[in-house]
Amino acid sequence: MYYVYILSSIHKTLYTGVTNDLLRRLYEHKNGLVPGFTRKYKVDRLVYFEAAEDIRAAIAREKQIKGWVRSKKEALIDSTNPAWNDLGEDF
Repeated sequence: MYYVYILSSIHKTLYTGVTNDLLRRLYEHKNGLVPGFTRKYKVDRLVYFEAAEDIRAAIAREKQIKGWVRSKKEALIDSTNPAWNDLGEDF
C-alpha cells in the first residue's frame, strides 16, 4: 500500500508527499528527521491522506495535487478534515 499525504504547519504551510509507510514517514517529519522544507518550516501535522495500491498511481496523484493552486488543496483537506486536525495524533 502507498499513501499520498498532505502535511501542514501551524501556520498552514502545506507539503504533499508519497510514502509506502505512512507511520514511519510521519514519525520522521514530526521528529525533524527529514532535512529540507518540512523541517525548516516545521510542517509536521498530517491533515490529509489517501491510499493507493500502485506506486505509479500514488506518484501520479502526488504530482496532480502538487500542481493544484492552494485553494484547491485546501478544499481537498476541508472535504475530509474541515477542522484541520492533526490526523497523526490518532496513530
